[in-house]
Amino acid sequence: MRFAAVLLDMDGTLVDSDAAVERAWLMWANEAGVPIERLRPRMHGAPAPTTIRAVRPDLSEAQVQAASRRQLELQYGDLDDVVPAPGTARLLVVLKELELPWAVVTSADRRLASARLGAAGIEPPLLVTVEETALGKPHPDPYLAAAARLGVDPAGCLVVEDSQPGIDAGHAAGCTVAALRGLDADLRITTLADLADILIQRS
Repeated sequence: MRFAAVLLDMDGTLVDSDAAVERAWLMWANEAGVPIERLRPRMHGAPAPTTIRAVRPDLSEAQVQAASRRQLELQYGDLDDVVPAPGTARLLVVLKELELPWAVVTSADRRLASARLGAAGIEPPLLVTVEETALGKPHPDPYLAAAARLGVDPAGCLVVEDSQPGIDAGHAAGCTVAALRGLDADLRITTLADLADILIQRS
């Protein structure tokens, strides 16, 4: 089956920004007095407010939003080691050759997403950020929004993720999901070069 579109997560999937993400969370946890052991399993995948609510349930919604802004501020200028993930160059060539629509769907805001994608030299035809969706991952809304903007049926989309919240979001949207990092999904891949091979086989 040929996919109608490929919907790629950004951090940890298309862009290797794990170190920058974790540095920001470590600094925020130190400032907020949150034990890092409680935060570490939640550093990747979900929007900052979702993570902060989980580790600081005592905060008001206004305080959650303020903490989320602070956590993002710690990331905006931290781009020195942000690079394309392994296999990205080959995948982008294959997407172009196959004329497959694709998008980046991220829990980051537009400023951070644009900065990280720019640092990695990636220009997606469509970027869906946390500002464009009512609910973030693991809710399906981000992937449903991307499919709608591309004009394709979510059931025909391949979502590519590296975190459980993202995998859950893709499945809830009715998409096929390919997972990195050994996570369980419809397809397991080691790098984005593996994904390129799958797309060629299904074209």
